[in-house]
Amino acid sequence: MEVTGIISALLIGIVIGALGRLVVPGRQSIPIWLTIVIGIVSAFIGTAIAAVLGVADTGGIDWIELVIQIVVAAGGVTVAAGLYGRQRRELPQR
Repeated sequence: MEVTGIISALLIGIVIGALGRLVVPGRQSIPIWLTIVIGIVSAFIGTAIAAVLGVADTGGIDWIELVIQIVVAAGGVTVAAGLYGRQRRELPQR
């Protein structure tokens, strides 16, 4: 996958973030902007991992690369949901 611009990076980030969020069971109380950021970062990290494994440039759709990106996004959503939820619980109650 080659990200050629900001628009395509945002679109890929939205899709990867949403898929990563769907893979994680339960409800994640994180904002949508954080899901998009996680998706964008996961797309870049997943592409780098796929390049190291030698599966980044295959004929047709790079399914293995896509799965790697979704797994990275699911991990990012899980970590972010845990940290974001913990941060919100530590605020003093009024």
